Amino acid sequence: MQLPRWWELGDPCAWTGQGRGTRRMSPATTGTFLLTVYTIFSKVHSDRNVYPSAGVLFVHVLEREYFKGEFPPYPKPGEISNDPITFNTNLMGYPDRPGWLRYIQRTPYSDGVLYGSPTAENVGKPTIIEITAYNRRTFETARHNLVINIMSAEDFPLPYQAEFFIKNMNVEEMLASEVLGDFLGAVKNVWQPERLNAINITSALDRGGRVPLPINDMKEGVYVMVGADVPFSSCLREVENPQNQLRCSQEMEPVITCDKKFRTQFYIDWCKISLVDKTKQVSTYQEVIRGEGILPDGGEYKPPSDSLKSRDYYTDFLITLAVPSAVALVLFLILAYIMCCRREGVEKRNMQTPEEQMKRPFIHVFLNLQ
Repeated sequence: MQLPRWWELGDPCAWTGQGRGTRRMSPATTGTFLLTVYTIFSKVHSDRNVYPSAGVLFVHVLEREYFKGEFPPYPKPGEISNDPITFNTNLMGYPDRPGWLRYIQRTPYSDGVLYGSPTAENVGKPTIIEITAYNRRTFETARHNLVINIMSAEDFPLPYQAEFFIKNMNVEEMLASEVLGDFLGAVKNVWQPERLNAINITSALDRGGRVPLPINDMKEGVYVMVGADVPFSSCLREVENPQNQLRCSQEMEPVITCDKKFRTQFYIDWCKISLVDKTKQVSTYQEVIRGEGILPDGGEYKPPSDSLKSRDYYTDFLITLAVPSAVALVLFLILAYIMCCRREGVEKRNMQTPEEQMKRPFIHVFLNLQ
C-alpha cells in the first residue's frame, strides 16, 4: 500500500512497517506524541494560583509564548511562531474584572498585563479570573483560569504614602519588574525607609490626561504610589516650601536637591507629587444607630377611585384650531389688501415716462403689467 506523503515526513503520527496490515508507531514517536498531548491538555486544564497581599501592587504578565503552544498547528520545538494574540479577562461569572484590577495590552504582538492593588475587603476570598486568548490569524481560542488568593498584610496600610508622577513612562513600561525595581531603589535611596512597597500604578489617561502626540517619542505618563514606615525625608518635603510652590503656580520646575538621583532614568513632575500621612488623618467614621427597622406610620394608603370622571375635549379641540386659523386669516387679508388695493405711484410713473415710449405697443403692455 502506498503511504501518503505527509506520513513519511516525520509527522508524530507516522507509521512504520511495510506491506499491508496493521501499522504501529515506533516507540520514540509514540513517546513524543503522548508527551505533546499531555503538555497540551495540561495547559488547557491547569489553573494558576497567585497570592498577592492586600494594599501591595499586584502584577501578572500574560505571556504570548505561554499560549502559542495551544493553537494548532502546534509548533515543534525550535519553531518560531509570531501570530497576533489578544486576551480577554473577566471575573468568572461576570462580564468584567473586579474594580481594583486593570488590564493593558498595547499591541497583539506584545504581552498583556494584569495589575492593580487588592483591597482588604477581598482578603480570604479567592478571585477567579477567566483569561481567554484569541489567535487573530487562525481565530482559535484558549482559556485559562487565574486564581487570585488575596492575603492580609501585617503592615497594611503603610502610614506614609507618596505618589509620584513620572512623565517619560507608559504604564506597561513601568510595570516591568526591572524598571519598577530601579524606581523603588531610587526612592529608597532618597527616603531611607525600613519597609518600602509599591502600592498602586495608574496611567495618566485614567486621571483625565490627554493622549500624547506621536512625536519625539512622547509618553502618556504614569502615577506611582509607594508606601513606607518612616516619615518623609527632607528632600521629599522640599516641594512644600513657598519658593517651590510659587514656581509650580507659574508652571516652572521646582528646585529639588534629590531630583538628580531620579533624572538618569525617570523624569518626575515634582509639582504633582502627593504626600499623605495616615497617622495625622482624622477618622470621619460615625457610629450608626440602628433602629427597629420599621418605618413610621404614615396613615392608610388611599388609591385613586376606579370611576374616573369623563372629560369632553371638543371645546379644547375647537380652541386649538380656531384661534390660530382666525389669526392666519386676518393676516392673509391684510397682506392681500396691501398688495392688491394699495398700489400707489402708477400715475406718477406714467407721467415720467416719455410719450414716444408710451406709444410703443411693447412698452405699453410692459408698463400695464407693472
